[in-house]
Amino acid sequence: MFPSVRHRRLRRTEGIRRLVREVALRPSQLVLPMFAVAGTHTREPVDALPGIARLSPDLMAQEARAVHEAGIGGVLIFGVTDQKDPVGTSAHASDGVVQAAVRAIKAEVPELVVITDVCLCAYTDHGHCGLLDAAGVVDNDLSLPVLARVAVSHAAAGADIVAPSDMMDGRVGAIREGLDAAGYAGTAIMAYSAKYASAFYGPFREAAGSAPGHGDRRGYQMDPPNIREAIREVEQDEAEGADMVMVKPAATYLDVIQAVRGVTDLPVAAYHVSGEFAMIKAAAERGWLDERTAMMETLTAITRAGADIVITYAAVDAAHWIREDSV
Repeated sequence: MFPSVRHRRLRRTEGIRRLVREVALRPSQLVLPMFAVAGTHTREPVDALPGIARLSPDLMAQEARAVHEAGIGGVLIFGVTDQKDPVGTSAHASDGVVQAAVRAIKAEVPELVVITDVCLCAYTDHGHCGLLDAAGVVDNDLSLPVLARVAVSHAAAGADIVAPSDMMDGRVGAIREGLDAAGYAGTAIMAYSAKYASAFYGPFREAAGSAPGHGDRRGYQMDPPNIREAIREVEQDEAEGADMVMVKPAATYLDVIQAVRGVTDLPVAAYHVSGEFAMIKAAAERGWLDERTAMMETLTAITRAGADIVITYAAVDAAHWIREDSV
C-alpha cells in the first residue's frame, strides 16, 4: 500500500517504461492497403487520404519494395477500374488491375506477403458487393460462385492470401472450395468476418470508386450496435475454413476486437479504416494534435485490444516511427 507501493517508479524514465511495456507494436504486424489502377507510370493522389495514391502496377511494385524494406508484414491490394458491368466481370479477368498488380509485386518482391481484397463493389456498375436479382436486391447465393472465381484469379496471379470483404453468407466456404478445386489449397483466407456498415469508409470509397449507385449496404454489412452477432460471424467463418478473421473498422470497435480475440485462436486482423486514418491526418494538419503520437496511440490501442495484424494506411510511417523509438 502507499507510500511503500509507488506505481510511478516504473514510469520514471523512458528506459524503464520500455522495459515493462505490455504491448509492443511491430512493423511485421502491419499491412498497407494499396489501390491498383491500369496503365504505366500512373500515380493518382487520393485527396481524402493524404499520402496515399492510386498506382499502376509498375509503380506499385516499386512501392512494395520500399514497404518490404521497412519491415512491414504485407500489402492489401484493391482494384480501381472503369471497366464495370452488372456482374463485375473485370473482377476476375486474368488481366485485371489486381491480377496485374499482384504479378508485378511478386516479380519485384517475391517474399512480400500479398493479400487481395475479394469483392465486387468496385467492378459492378451498381456499386454493390454482390450481384443483384430482378428486384435490384443483392442476391447472396448468386454472388458466391463469382466471388470464388475472383479469389481463384487472384491466387493464380500469385496472391498469398485472399480477403473476402463482401459479407455474403457462405462466401468463405465457397471460396475455400473454389481454391482447393483449382489447385490453390495453400492460399489462405483472411475473412472480413465482422465488417460493419460504418460511416468511416467515405475516403476509401473515393479512392476505390466503389460507392453504391443506389441504396446502401446495411442489408449485408453488420449493424454497428451488435457485438454478439460479430461472434456468430467469426465462428461461422472459422467453421467454413477461414485462416484468419478480421474486424472492420478497428479504432471505433475495440470492444469487438477484444470479444473476437476471446472466442478464436485464429489470427485476428483489424482494419484501421480510411475515415479513422483521415481524421487524425486532418486534425494534425490543423495543428489540433500531434500526428505521430496520435497515430501510434491508436495503432497500439488496436493491438492492445487483441489484434495480431493491423491494416492501416499509416503502415509506412508507423514502421519508421517504431524503428526510431527502438534505437
